[in-house]
Amino acid sequence: MRLSFLEPLYAEPGPFASVYLDTSRDVEHPERAIALRWQRLRDRLTRQGADRALLQVLEEVVGADTAVPGMHGQAIFAAHGTLVLDGELPKPPAHDSARYGTLPDAMPLVTQHVPEIPYLAVTVHYGGLPTAETHGWVTLDAETGTWPASNVTPGERLHLRVAVATWHRTAVRLGHQLDEWARRVHADAVVMGGDKWASNVLIRRLPHALRDRVVRVGGPTATDTGRALLEPQLNTVFHGRMAAHDRELVDVFIGRHALHGAATEGLAATVAALQRGQVAALLLNHPPGRSLRLWAGPQPTLLTLTEEELISFGVRAPREERADEALVRTLVGTCAELVVVPESELSLDEGVGALLRYADLGTPS
Repeated sequence: MRLSFLEPLYAEPGPFASVYLDTSRDVEHPERAIALRWQRLRDRLTRQGADRALLQVLEEVVGADTAVPGMHGQAIFAAHGTLVLDGELPKPPAHDSARYGTLPDAMPLVTQHVPEIPYLAVTVHYGGLPTAETHGWVTLDAETGTWPASNVTPGERLHLRVAVATWHRTAVRLGHQLDEWARRVHADAVVMGGDKWASNVLIRRLPHALRDRVVRVGGPTATDTGRALLEPQLNTVFHGRMAAHDRELVDVFIGRHALHGAATEGLAATVAALQRGQVAALLLNHPPGRSLRLWAGPQPTLLTLTEEELISFGVRAPREERADEALVRTLVGTCAELVVVPESELSLDEGVGALLRYADLGTPS
C-alpha cells in the first residue's frame, strides 16, 4: 500500500491535532449527534493544550461531509491553525478520539484504507425481452475505485443507455473501453452485477485477460445512493483479501528472505533498515499496539529503539513517540510502502519485517 496520500501531513512540523469522529447520517438527528461527539473531543483537545485557533479550524470541517450518506466517519488533522488533511472513513471509528501531539495519529486512517484493492464495478440492466430486436434498452453503469475507501469516495463513473438492437455490437466496443479503463487503474477484479442476459453478452466480448478477472455478483444494484457502485457486493468479494500488488511484495519478501537477500525481519533489524532509508516496503502482521514506543528525531530516518542511540546520532532533544505514529512518518518520508499481511499468510518475527531496496553485508536477515 502506497502512502503518498499522507504527504500533506508531514509537509510542516507539529504539533498536530488528530481527530477521528463518527459522522454517520443513518441516525435520527445526525447533526445533533455529531455536535455532541465533537464537543467531547474539543474538551479533550483543550485539556491536551490545543489553542482556540486550532479548535476553530477543526470545528469548521467537523460534520461537513453532509453529501456522504449512511455510516461513515471523518479523520481530520490540523496544525498551527491550519487544516492539513480531511479524510473520509469508509466506516465509523471504533471509538471517537482526539489527540494533540508532536506527530499526527495517522495509523487509524491508514488501516481504514487497507487492503486498498483497485477494481472496476459494472452493472448492466435490461428492459424488455431477450428476443426483442428493436425494442428495449440496456443501461450500463461502471465505476472505478479502490476498496474500501471508495465506499465513501467513489471514483470515475460511466453511464450509458444502449438500444437492445445494437447491444451485441456496442458490447464489443464497450469491452475494449472497459479493458483500457481497468488497465489504467490496475484493477484486480471486475465486479459485475445486474441482468444475467445482458451482462453475459458483455462478458463474452471482453478481452480474455479482463474476462478472467470478472466476479459475478447478485443482489440489489442501486446506482443513485451516493455511495460506491455495488458497495454491499464489494464488501463481500474483497473481505479478507489482499491486494494483488501487496501479495506480490509478500512473495518477493519470502523469496529473498529464503535466499538471505534484500529482506529482513524483527523490530531491531527493521528499524536499522529504516534509519538507512533502505526499506521499500514495511510488512506488519498487525499495526503496533499503542504501548510500543520508539525514539524519534526531527527527520524521518532518525528513529531508534533507545534514547542513547538517538543521542549518538547527534539529536539534542530526542522524543519518545508512539511506534505507530513514528513508523508512518518514516514510511512517508522515505517513500516506503506498507503491507499488512495476516499471520496465517506469513508469520513475521515480532510481527514486523521489511522488503529492502538493496542488501549489504551489514544487513541482518
